[in-house]
Amino acid sequence: MTSQNRRTLSLAALGALFGMGTLASLAVHAQQAYPNKPITLIVPWAAGGSTDILARALAEQLTKSLGQPVIVDNRAGASGNIGSNVVAKAKPDGYTLLVGSMSTHAMNPALMPSMPFKGVEDFTPIAQMANVVNTMVVHPSVPVSNVKEFIAYAKANPGKLNYASAGSGSTNHLSAVLFEKAAGIEMLHVPYKGGAPAVLDTVSNQTQVLFSAGTQTLPHVKTGKLKLLGVTEAKRSVLMPDVPTVAETVPGYELGVWYGLFGPAGMPKPLVDRLNDATNKALADPDIRTRMDGIGVEIVKATPAQFSKVLRDDAARYGKIIRELGITND
Repeated sequence: MTSQNRRTLSLAALGALFGMGTLASLAVHAQQAYPNKPITLIVPWAAGGSTDILARALAEQLTKSLGQPVIVDNRAGASGNIGSNVVAKAKPDGYTLLVGSMSTHAMNPALMPSMPFKGVEDFTPIAQMANVVNTMVVHPSVPVSNVKEFIAYAKANPGKLNYASAGSGSTNHLSAVLFEKAAGIEMLHVPYKGGAPAVLDTVSNQTQVLFSAGTQTLPHVKTGKLKLLGVTEAKRSVLMPDVPTVAETVPGYELGVWYGLFGPAGMPKPLVDRLNDATNKALADPDIRTRMDGIGVEIVKATPAQFSKVLRDDAARYGKIIRELGITND
């Protein structure tokens, strides 16, 4: 008997034993087992930042739980668009994933006239991983101790306050412009090519005000080189419950920054649900939570549907604000 005949006979025997429908289902399941090869987790920014730290912590845990290597690939450039575009154009099979942010998906499409992808439609939201504590800080030479005093000082001293940002269209810039509008004040915008020099020049009093992630500002607050006035989220941070929100003084003011796990558009729901569950379990690890708490990153647990709503709501909200204020990315 030839090997082909033996194979045909074996399949026929299995079909008789289990039923042809069950056999077909088993064959499809074997072909679609996930994951059966390494997974690439793209971070669209340079190594070393809070996004990269979070992504590497997630990759380490997912490697253990999924049984395949999860490899972090930093693809920096174009305000996060280069790395994000790689995922937007990838196959929706779960092997190319992205750690994106509010800026890449909700802000960039409104800031840039020539986007290589659509921030909402070209991606599958898998899990909202974390919120970043976004702070309002000033140089210690500014004689204020809270947001109310800051607004009064700004109105009494026009032209004396300069605020730094990581560039036009950055979250730092948008935070400050929204604050100016809501508080009825004017400051001078000093854009830099990145967050690090913006922080350093605020520490050295070249600029006096900065709205930025706590990952960048809180170490300087602890050493007394910057003064913390508030956080920009709608609610107080669970990591710093004694620090007021800006909105407690300026009602309606809010700017929240999140990180999330995305795949290309069109991923099957069972795969999305599995990755969501694996991600939520990974980020619940006590060591990861401790590390993230230490840099001002709050771990979030959400379903794909909940994250999708956050994405769509923020894209609509910030897109409208950016267009109304005429903010562009230089």
